[in-house]
Amino acid sequence: MNMKKIGYTALWLLCCLGFPVCAQKAPFRPVFTNMTEFGISLGQVRYNVNLATENVEKRQTITAQTFNGVQLRPKLAVGGTVGIDWYTTALLMPVCAGLRYDLAQPGKKNLRVFTSLDTGYGFAWLHEDPTGYETRGGWVISPGLGFRIGRPQNANFILSLSYKRQEAEADKPLMGNDIYKHETRVYNRIAFRLGLSF
Repeated sequence: MNMKKIGYTALWLLCCLGFPVCAQKAPFRPVFTNMTEFGISLGQVRYNVNLATENVEKRQTITAQTFNGVQLRPKLAVGGTVGIDWYTTALLMPVCAGLRYDLAQPGKKNLRVFTSLDTGYGFAWLHEDPTGYETRGGWVISPGLGFRIGRPQNANFILSLSYKRQEAEADKPLMGNDIYKHETRVYNRIAFRLGLSF
């Protein structure tokens, strides 16, 4: 067999063997993604009982949220987040724009770390005020860090830790010589959540 035939045979073998490798490197196509989580939020509250006494109390409340978006890149998802936060004196529904970013290159690992960022406005649509009160929501921002446990192509278990800063306002009924009674609230909470993603 001459060198020309050996060269053609080698080229043909390389093409045949290389084709499946090239076929596996198809361009990434955006897909729908969802993360739904439930948990508790922890924080402290400072408030006045009367003009002379100020109290600080620890609070634990329930929180839930769902992120729905598009996986634009293997490591980046963009979408929207809708949640429910049950504070002691308010039931707020944050509606946010959200990002989810994997810190490691996606692969076949069953444990992956991701970061999250949600920002938007918390609405008091589901909150019921007593007579004379009016509660309104406000701006919210929530950065976080989490773990996905499970195979990348399947549904994953999520464990996340995030900080949430939620603003709110309340008008209260006037008493005695009051001409105006307004309360500005800022809820600072650490949230621990468990959930699923797919």
